[in-house]
Amino acid sequence: MSMKELQHQLKLSFKEIDEATINFKTCIGKGGYGWVYKGTLCHDGKYTTVAVKRLNENLGQGLKEFLTEIQLLSGQHHPNLISLIGYCDEGKEKILVYEFAERGSLDRYIRPGSSKTTLTWLERLKVCIGAARGLDHLHNHVGEHQTIIHRDIKSANILLDENWVAKISDLGLSKLSLAGFDRSAVISHACGTPGYCEPEYIISGVVKTESDVYSFGMVLFEVMCGRLCNVKEDDGFLLSASTAKESYEKRKLDEIIHFSLRKQMSLDSMEKFSTIAYRCLHDSRDRRPSMNVVRKQLERSLKIQVISYARLASYT
Repeated sequence: MSMKELQHQLKLSFKEIDEATINFKTCIGKGGYGWVYKGTLCHDGKYTTVAVKRLNENLGQGLKEFLTEIQLLSGQHHPNLISLIGYCDEGKEKILVYEFAERGSLDRYIRPGSSKTTLTWLERLKVCIGAARGLDHLHNHVGEHQTIIHRDIKSANILLDENWVAKISDLGLSKLSLAGFDRSAVISHACGTPGYCEPEYIISGVVKTESDVYSFGMVLFEVMCGRLCNVKEDDGFLLSASTAKESYEKRKLDEIIHFSLRKQMSLDSMEKFSTIAYRCLHDSRDRRPSMNVVRKQLERSLKIQVISYARLASYT
């Protein structure tokens, strides 16, 4: 099936979406694109809960981002990518319909005690591995000689379904580039979120997959430390790329990791995790690992942690 035929299949009428959301009754969030609503849509012969993003051009993002998401998500099926179920393009109505992520975004669960549910270290490892798999898919498996650079990786753009499976979302700022042939870089106006955005990209306007790796490294430090990027905590510490790297280099991670998380971590698991997070934030793009390597190291960290729990259980 051609991309044009696939996109035609995804097209929904405004009437269908209006009925699915009961006239946009339940608002569940707001982003750079517009308001997000919850709805129920008949999809593949069954009723499915969906998230509906309705374009509001006054909020900054607009038609370009709308078309980008349709182009990049059409035909992409991966358990760690949010699925595009359909879209509406009728006059001024530009609407995107996605699978619904029951748990919301990862940033809500970063800080222990900030929500009713506190993710354990083991659960955090699994979430990070899922996100890494999704990002690895975008970088390396979307098509022959093609790669998708997300450009806005952050914990708020990693969604969690009812089973806590991580899904990369919000591809409105993403860029499709050609892998190989020395054409894997894209020149564009720097975008993204302060604190997560790679400094070299901000300065040069040249974005590469390594730019996403840098942003993901910042997410890893957030998850490990139980702190949100650029949010000053009660102890006065402000988590940033520079403070994270300094703490790692001076072997002072114990001082910035939330005590409730640190006591759950085996030393070897923490060291494996922190090392790959640190490498992601390397100043030189050439020294950063690929997402495939990041994924494998995170899986190794999880395996070490599971073995540690098994040993502890055998002693009790």
